[in-house]
Amino acid sequence: MAKKLVLAEKPSVARDIARVLKCSKKGNGYIEGNDYIVTWALGHLVGLADPEAYDDKYKTWTMESLPMLPKQMKLVVLKGGGKQFNAVKEQMNRKDVGEIIIATDAGREGELVARWIIEKARVNKPMKRLWISSVTDKAILDGFKHLHPAKEYDHLYEAAVCRAEGDWVVGLNVTRALTCKYNAQLSAGRVQSATLAMIVAREEEIKNFKPEDYFNLKAKVKGFTLDWQGAKGPHIYKSDVAKKITDEVEGKALKVTKVDETNKKAYAPALYDLTELQRDANRLYGMSPKETLSIMQRLYENYKVLTYPRTDSRYISQDIVPTLKDRLEAVSVGPYRAAVKSILQNGIKPSKHFVDNSKVSDHHAIIPTEESVMLSNLSNDERKIYELVIKRFLSVLLPPCEYKQTTIEANAGEHTFIAKGKVMLKQGWKMVFDKDEDGEEGFKENLPEVKVGDELKVLGVECLKLQTKAPARFTEATLLSAMESPHKYVKVSKEAAKTLGETGGIGTVATRADIIEKLYNMFYIEKNGNSIIPTSKGKQLIDLVPEDLKSPLLTAKWERELDLISKGKQNPKDFTMRMRKYSGELVDAVKGSTDKFRHDNIVGKRCPECGKNLLEVKGKHGMMYVCQDRSCGHRENISKFTNVRCPQCHKRLELRGQGDGQIYVCTTCTFREKASAFKKRFEDKPGKVDKKSVQKYMKQQQKEDEGNFAFAELFANLNKK
Repeated sequence: MAKKLVLAEKPSVARDIARVLKCSKKGNGYIEGNDYIVTWALGHLVGLADPEAYDDKYKTWTMESLPMLPKQMKLVVLKGGGKQFNAVKEQMNRKDVGEIIIATDAGREGELVARWIIEKARVNKPMKRLWISSVTDKAILDGFKHLHPAKEYDHLYEAAVCRAEGDWVVGLNVTRALTCKYNAQLSAGRVQSATLAMIVAREEEIKNFKPEDYFNLKAKVKGFTLDWQGAKGPHIYKSDVAKKITDEVEGKALKVTKVDETNKKAYAPALYDLTELQRDANRLYGMSPKETLSIMQRLYENYKVLTYPRTDSRYISQDIVPTLKDRLEAVSVGPYRAAVKSILQNGIKPSKHFVDNSKVSDHHAIIPTEESVMLSNLSNDERKIYELVIKRFLSVLLPPCEYKQTTIEANAGEHTFIAKGKVMLKQGWKMVFDKDEDGEEGFKENLPEVKVGDELKVLGVECLKLQTKAPARFTEATLLSAMESPHKYVKVSKEAAKTLGETGGIGTVATRADIIEKLYNMFYIEKNGNSIIPTSKGKQLIDLVPEDLKSPLLTAKWERELDLISKGKQNPKDFTMRMRKYSGELVDAVKGSTDKFRHDNIVGKRCPECGKNLLEVKGKHGMMYVCQDRSCGHRENISKFTNVRCPQCHKRLELRGQGDGQIYVCTTCTFREKASAFKKRFEDKPGKVDKKSVQKYMKQQQKEDEGNFAFAELFANLNKK
């Protein structure tokens, strides 16, 4: 009897599938059982070939060789993936394998991972598709009972290929054109350029903002305070008007003209999709989108306690409702037992607020699985993310929060003053949240009992002089919001805003974290506290990039077309032809530009590789020197941003220097100390930096130093012009 080969995306998922399918015999890159052979990719094992594979003239970066438009795109085994690819290919070509089951991630990119491996291996055998949203034993068994014909996902594969080829012909051509034109390490692409453009535009808004004075008036009466309210709101923009109102009200009585008491309900926010979870993790815990996704992946793959992370839906489908009881019992741990008990006692009440088949595409919202976990077994960061999902899950199943809102309106002549109070009656879903953790406005003290006609003696009027504020700089949380809904942050037409709203903005839930990381790694943006600011390099790049590539509308149009292709409603060849034509237009625009690029961060130190002056740049993890010559690629660390706190002012310390000469420096106060002395002083003190923590930290810093910066290797291997 022929065996079935199962192709998973990662080894961890493959091991889980193998265990459920009772495969235990381990081989070279696979696990075998009586009926199944389970093998795995390592993410993308196969990808589009670099330009050099098509023509020798592309080995040297020159403007004359652009645009690069190969007639037929080639697939190659990616660097570092050869051994596993050969292992997978060998198993696929076994004579006793009669069928291939694709079990990569259930999405566009997961489909591409598998199909490219199969195409490169030149295998032509019947195929089926495993499509699941969690990797629990139950989900895997159910998935194998309901396998789909792989042909159902052919259009999804076509859309994935169009996306990859489109990014190749546009991104690589524009990157080479900019780099050759200005002899600097510059890269551009439809998503990263649009995202960077928003950051630069926000910085310009802040730079050009002129603050304006305004005044707010507060009248103090016995027991509470009322705010002045004009026809256009509470702000007064002329000081003489504010003074006149103050003089007219001071010492007088306010006559109550309206008392409004209303009982209201506040419903829980919707379940998490990936972007919303990344926003909250950044807002509450300062985690980067990349960190949040990495933690989510572990909770999904290793612990199996959360469902598939890369989802853009905030709803569950009707078929998940029967499993809610098991999921509730799985999260009935620690501080959540009371909430679970309350839900089960009152009965699970599904509603359109969180159950809607029409709002679920590939995957439903992120929710707990039926697997339970000891919270103490999770790391601190893993527990934070897990508990965010638990709380959001429980909150949609709990009753609404009920409160009484009181509004008191009182007049002194022609002047109106208002006080509002908000008192909780029933906690409802808020029982699972700490104060302010849900992001909702807090509840104010109850206002005293007053009735229409009462006169309130004004004990004093406070005139607050304030200023209008410039728009806030983006944080990683607000940048995610801007990428998701760019039409709320940049001026576009109504039709364009509609398109952006329908397509989900710039990038996808799966790619946004990587795009932000790439902007850091190319030194286009840097962090100032929690705020993101563009570097001089980033600002100049936006001036150099063709206008069309900076618009969020371009990527929105792409995503709309790719969605139509995935549904079989558009011809993929038409999309590819337009992208090829467009890339040529972009190259011509760069060639014809008269703009200049200037390094304004050159230092006196010379590059040890080529002798040219180095540039001082601020990376995400610290300061470093990089060579200005794009064909050299040399870089060296100056300092690292650490999580170690200053013993004087408790701000984060920088670690500067190399080897025995390393010192901790506080950029806020005057603290400086050799790293060796600092380590010795604190390693044995309880509550301070113990030896284990220091060693763990040092390893982490080393790992970050060895990180693969975007385009670093590519630029380093370039031939000089």
